[in-house]
Amino acid sequence: MKISTKGRYGLTIMIELSKKYGKGPTSLKSIARENDLSEHYLEQLASPLRNAGLIKSIRGAYGGYMLAREPKEITAGDIIRVLEGPITPVEGIEDEEPAKQALWIRVRDAVKDVLDTTTLEDLASHNNDEPQESYMFYI
Repeated sequence: MKISTKGRYGLTIMIELSKKYGKGPTSLKSIARENDLSEHYLEQLASPLRNAGLIKSIRGAYGGYMLAREPKEITAGDIIRVLEGPITPVEGIEDEEPAKQALWIRVRDAVKDVLDTTTLEDLASHNNDEPQESYMFYI
């Protein structure tokens, strides 16, 4: 399973909104500028997030976007499913032999578990100054 820029940038939007939760609306322009991303692309991602009830838009001169629920109530899985679709490591696992099918189900369930137990609150509170381990995923 490979997360595209839709999922990655969607998570960026949501993490930034989480950091500013309770402080009023935040513009996509400011999120784009702070993260060196395309404002136009972020606007395209905001629509499905809004339609899914994860964010709400506020119109006007001081408008922007806000989380529709508390950061602890929104998971990374909620966001990825809206922007990327179902979480599946391979297509057509029902056609695989039982041993392979069991493996792909375990992989899917492990990924789902991580995404569904990681909240925006967790992601927003992560200290960016801490060194990160580097992981390479090759099969």
